[in-house]
Amino acid sequence: MARLCLRAATGRRGRWDAAPSGTPWFAAEQRATLVNVKLKWVKDRALDAAVSRERHLRAAHHLLDLVFSRPGHRVSRSDLLDERSVLRLCGSACSALEFLRRFHTLFALSRGGVSLTDAALDLRRREVDYLCATEGELVDRLRRLLMLTLPRSLPLHTIDLLRWDLGLPSDYRASILPRYPEHFALEQPEGDERVWLRLLSWDSLLAVSELEKNADGFDTACLPFPVSFTRGFGLRSKCMDWLQEWQALPYTSPYADASDLDRRTDVSEKRNVGVFHELLHLTVAKRTERHNVSNMRKLLGMPQKFTKVFERHPGIFYLSRVLGTQTVVLREAYGGGSQVLEKHAHPLVAIREEYSTLIRAALPPRMRGRERHGAFRKQDEGYVVGGDEEFELSDLSECAESEITL
Repeated sequence: MARLCLRAATGRRGRWDAAPSGTPWFAAEQRATLVNVKLKWVKDRALDAAVSRERHLRAAHHLLDLVFSRPGHRVSRSDLLDERSVLRLCGSACSALEFLRRFHTLFALSRGGVSLTDAALDLRRREVDYLCATEGELVDRLRRLLMLTLPRSLPLHTIDLLRWDLGLPSDYRASILPRYPEHFALEQPEGDERVWLRLLSWDSLLAVSELEKNADGFDTACLPFPVSFTRGFGLRSKCMDWLQEWQALPYTSPYADASDLDRRTDVSEKRNVGVFHELLHLTVAKRTERHNVSNMRKLLGMPQKFTKVFERHPGIFYLSRVLGTQTVVLREAYGGGSQVLEKHAHPLVAIREEYSTLIRAALPPRMRGRERHGAFRKQDEGYVVGGDEEFELSDLSECAESEITL
């Protein structure tokens, strides 16, 4: 069937008839070059709003987690401000205190120290209870992440970058990994300063991509990706013809060995898209910052400049440029809106949305409306924690709409 898909897509015979028995499908003739078409980056306000709702959430959640982990869910100001992660996050003790005061719906400051409000404490307890009850599902997602890599292992630093997106608790190294010695091992290769997490057991039942699970009768050898575009995208007929042809190419499971694929072909590019499609499905909110995966090229078996697939396929991925970074969003999970569709929604999304509601309640009415609708000024896009007012990291001049050569 893969042979038929390849012939239908390329309109020519491959080397299938001459190939010896047992030759893998991707050893057939592949497209020699990538098709040269141009697509524009077009701003999607709904998806930008989805990313913008977490403007203060990660910083607030980190501080909340630190307070909650102390006896009595209370910590002195000096102890909290002595935490290296707090200074790294906020920049200074004054900025951290200002952040705590600003979000009074989460944090209660007194002369004795910092505690949590009743609403924040109740929500955090619900979150912890949920994480404990679904630890097995969380472990499976971590195993699938490691199964996507060629060495079946990742540096802990890389996993830490993805920790929030995967829904891992901050203490996962001590609270989760030791309980599953049959699945995970920590090791430090000779000559490498990094500690790696290695997968010990392969599970064929887990090695099924989300695209394959939702095939709905399609032949899994030639699966197309769900595609949608921002309103007003204006896809030209040449691009549409290329996209239809590309969708008909063979689909390689992101969990399969693709070492024999020619990286200069559209077939290989479809495999690369499939890897990131699966990786984003493993995340809670079906998105992650681009730099979180930029150091995973060799581990995922990717070519140079592999993150260009995000720009080359704007109907599958959306690159949001708000909050002073680039966030890759899986379009199909949002269905054109700013909320994750119910069929893709992870339960942690609802809990985090409740955190965001408490955060917005602490903002002045003028800012609260902008937070809710994602209607920010350009200088707001570079906001970071610190000081009494927001300030920008950069003017993000590269975010202007521009043509991207495929």
